[in-house]
Amino acid sequence: RYFLVGSNPAETKYRVLKIDRTEPRDLVIIDDKHVYTQQEVRELLGRLDLGNRTKIAQKGSSGLSRAVSAFGVVGFVRFLEGYYIVLITKRRKMADIGGHAIYKIEDTNMIYIPNDSVRVTHPDEARYLRIFQNVDLSSNFYFSYSYDLSHSLQYNLTVLRMPLETLKTETTQTRQESFDIFEDEGLSTQGGSGVFGICSKPYEKYVWNGKLLEVVKNTVHRDWLLYIIHGFCGQSKLLIYGRPIYVTLIARRSSKFAGTRFLKRGSNCEGDVANEVETEQILYDASVMSFSAGSYSSYVQVRGSVPLYWSQDISTMMPKPPITLDQADPFAHVAALHFDQMLQRFGSPIIILNLVKEREKRKHERILSEELVAAVRYLNQFLPPEHAIIYIPWDMAKYTKSKLCNVLDRLNVIAESVVKKTGFFVNRPDSYCSILRPDEKWNELGGCVVSTGRLQTGVLRTNCVDCLDRTNTAQFMVGKCALAYQLYSLGLIDKPNLQFDTDAVR
Repeated sequence: RYFLVGSNPAETKYRVLKIDRTEPRDLVIIDDKHVYTQQEVRELLGRLDLGNRTKIAQKGSSGLSRAVSAFGVVGFVRFLEGYYIVLITKRRKMADIGGHAIYKIEDTNMIYIPNDSVRVTHPDEARYLRIFQNVDLSSNFYFSYSYDLSHSLQYNLTVLRMPLETLKTETTQTRQESFDIFEDEGLSTQGGSGVFGICSKPYEKYVWNGKLLEVVKNTVHRDWLLYIIHGFCGQSKLLIYGRPIYVTLIARRSSKFAGTRFLKRGSNCEGDVANEVETEQILYDASVMSFSAGSYSSYVQVRGSVPLYWSQDISTMMPKPPITLDQADPFAHVAALHFDQMLQRFGSPIIILNLVKEREKRKHERILSEELVAAVRYLNQFLPPEHAIIYIPWDMAKYTKSKLCNVLDRLNVIAESVVKKTGFFVNRPDSYCSILRPDEKWNELGGCVVSTGRLQTGVLRTNCVDCLDRTNTAQFMVGKCALAYQLYSLGLIDKPNLQFDTDAVR
């Protein structure tokens, strides 16, 4: 057998998984759901060591040996033989949000579970294993033990504000499974004053190891399930008059319809588009780390391929392969599914910033624009006017060639109008100085104003053909504009404007 021993960072609470190695094909895992202390785990492992020693030369032999030390379980996978367990063996801390560390996977290890004595070999097993290992898990995969990376900060902090009545309806069994964090301090937690952690369900679109954990999801305790995202996570520190401000950027890449840019275009039949990335910029004052007492702000925007059935023929070596519409969609079924997903996740308004070319000598990119305009116009018939999809076409290539117009100035105007419509998230009410000296731009800001701060409602969706160069420029300008509002909301600058030659923008 394999015994998997997991602990909390302080190494005061432990859980143990027992993995049976006598099954050649199936995965048999036993989780007793019990929380052990350090002393109890030592005694348990000592008994296992003693019980598994050989009868001959008991003193010299060891019944239990450490196979590997790891930082988490990515999941379990089976090809043509038995199951493998995928473990994180190296990690690097990339960011910290409210005391919750975010790590990048640096190295992983795959261990074959069934014992050699029961192994049923298959000639093609090595080939499938090699294909699986081609996915480099040490390249841009991130995880956190205590923070849900698949959701936005706004969602995670809104869950924390759930009314206490929902916790009181918990069953006795659930309360027994969740241990009390004040138990060691000897504090009494009777009478409903206990502290419980809230564990939200991850958003499957941005989880990349969901299939690997599916086989054990209903068997093991939730603490064992470590969901990983693919994309980017980075953090920078700003000092504004002595106040430490952390700017964190999290990019979540969709696991649905994923692939390299020329091979994956458009959308699948379920409304998932290629090259879809949700980018979130989080700003917080590091002098107070607590989510409940600290000042936090975030802004989310999305990029993704045009939600139509289209592709490019890459069999011929051409700099610009021709764009073909693979399937007629007169009722915009695919676009409807895609925008329905977005409305459920972000609310309205959904703002489309389309950067593809409008004027061309030979029709190329314009094919996509014409189809997208028709789809949006058709879908808006079924939406109330106040929740209609907003479509902004802007031929960036034409403006770049023109000497009369500055591209960044024009993008700044678009960014201002977008941020004013969607607003942004901040977990504290407007500061007294902004009420005393109101700014004209601040009063025009959209979103939803609540007693505890502001909520972002709706999202900007930017696209060009590849969702790369032009989209990067547009998203940078929108992010810069939102950052100015975020700094202003935390009382760090006197006007919601940022110049290019500032440390914050650089």
